[in-house]
Amino acid sequence: MSSRSWFRASCLALLLCLTPEAHSDSERFESLLAEADAVRSSDAGRFSLLLDQLDAISAEATAQQRQHLRFLQTYRLALAGDFQGAIRDLKVLFDQATDVTLRFQAGAFLVNNFAATREFAEGLAYLDQTLALLPQISDQPLRQQSLIGAMVLYNQVGQYDLALHYADLVLAEATSGRTRCKAEFMRLEALFNQDALPADDQQFTERIQHCQAEGEVLVAGFIRGYLARRWDADGRTAEAVSLLQQHLGEVEATRYPRLIGEIHSLLAQYEYKLGHAALAEEHARQAIAQSAGIAFSLPLVLAYKTLYDTAIERGDHAAALEHYRHYAEADKAYLDATKARELAVQLARHETLQKTQTIELLNRQNQVLQLEQEVSKQAATNTQLVLALVLLLLASLAFWAYRIKRVQLALKRLAETDALTGLSNRGHFTDRAGELLEASERKRRVVSLIMFDLDLFKRINDHFGHATGDWVLRQVASVSKSAVTGKDVFARIGGEEFAILRPDCDLDCARELASQLRERIAGIDGRANGASFQVSASFGVSSSADSGYDLDRLLAHADHALYASKHAGRNRVHVYDSSMAELDKVP
Repeated sequence: MSSRSWFRASCLALLLCLTPEAHSDSERFESLLAEADAVRSSDAGRFSLLLDQLDAISAEATAQQRQHLRFLQTYRLALAGDFQGAIRDLKVLFDQATDVTLRFQAGAFLVNNFAATREFAEGLAYLDQTLALLPQISDQPLRQQSLIGAMVLYNQVGQYDLALHYADLVLAEATSGRTRCKAEFMRLEALFNQDALPADDQQFTERIQHCQAEGEVLVAGFIRGYLARRWDADGRTAEAVSLLQQHLGEVEATRYPRLIGEIHSLLAQYEYKLGHAALAEEHARQAIAQSAGIAFSLPLVLAYKTLYDTAIERGDHAAALEHYRHYAEADKAYLDATKARELAVQLARHETLQKTQTIELLNRQNQVLQLEQEVSKQAATNTQLVLALVLLLLASLAFWAYRIKRVQLALKRLAETDALTGLSNRGHFTDRAGELLEASERKRRVVSLIMFDLDLFKRINDHFGHATGDWVLRQVASVSKSAVTGKDVFARIGGEEFAILRPDCDLDCARELASQLRERIAGIDGRANGASFQVSASFGVSSSADSGYDLDRLLAHADHALYASKHAGRNRVHVYDSSMAELDKVP
């Protein structure tokens, strides 16, 4: 035997002597799994290293342990911002998990990921399936974790009272430190969205210290963000910046894009408010880099707004225009996500109602069938009773068919209407406008588009609150409705942006209508809502005579004219002409 062969044989013999039995391999794998589970939200680097080690020795694991590893791998995907990848793998795991506890964990985490991606309808559906497993789960901490998942989703869909209810339930029980930390955070998030954050700084600092002590660095970072918002609202902006800067390195070390983007976005806003434009722009770009994969991110909206403000301040109008376009796109995506959230809740309610009605209808049918069977035993003497019961069944079917039809019509109205103003939403506007333009092109009739955007609307929201802002939007819709006809297509197409498509109307006609609307909007008196402020709007007008019958081109040209109104001082009307052609990027 050669020396090399002898060496290999010796090593193999030594390895066989040192290799534990199969059950020891499984125990080693289980120990690493437990450690990875313990540090997954407190030490991202250690967590990732443990998963790599587990991947390398996965052949030693049992089938159930490999499923547990797959669950932890979905957590790493979500931590890196790949929510869709996590959702894909969690769906498979939820369907295939042999252990009910692991299936329950997968369902609860799946709900969290749907909340992060704003896929609320699916999130609510999986929440129902997951909560149905609760009676089979004896582990109280795990049950509490699932309720925290429910809190996350309820906060995301705007059901803040339900989130507070579940938070109070969990906090009333004996809970672990990590679970209490997360429940307290969910409670703070619900209170923030209800404009009811605690006024006492100590309540925030105690929660932050508690979460830090439990290793929940992510949660501590989010709570610190709410404290900074509270300080900024109280005029303590410099203190808020100092707090966030002091812990910025700790936040970035989490490598969690959502938290990093949110903190940089807050710093961008506050630095700009303090007059530090260069720092504000740097933080805004960091926020955009972290939020790039989340089109509906509020930090993304606010970061682009900060870049727009800094560009305006230094007189770089080309950059300002580009940033404003990105801001408008992000803002519309965020508003669309908000509408999707509201629609998902409505759909869930209507689906529950429809299921209840269907069950009741089936129960009635079963009752009737049972009665028919009893009547059939009494032969011909009960023929009249059978006929009466059949008539009752037909009446019941007709009644419930009518009720279900009404539910379907209500859902259709929800899908086509802007809930705040009662006008058409953007999707319905696009459909109706396309039909009108197609018909007008066939008949060679001129069509004009009027687009208007409320001036400095954010100031009204910032100074008087979102309730006043909503009042202004309703007033604008109300005074504008009286100037449009039944042939017009009138819609709210963005946050404070509206559009009217009028057939058989040339540029002069459209300019006159826009001027009327501008005067009516300027006449809105804020004192009727208990506040003193002016309302105005800038208008842009385009026509098929110059822009053709393509809706995208009409909107783009009207948008260019609207920008001209903004740059000319706001509260005025501009008509698209050839001088704006270089801005036209519509094919």
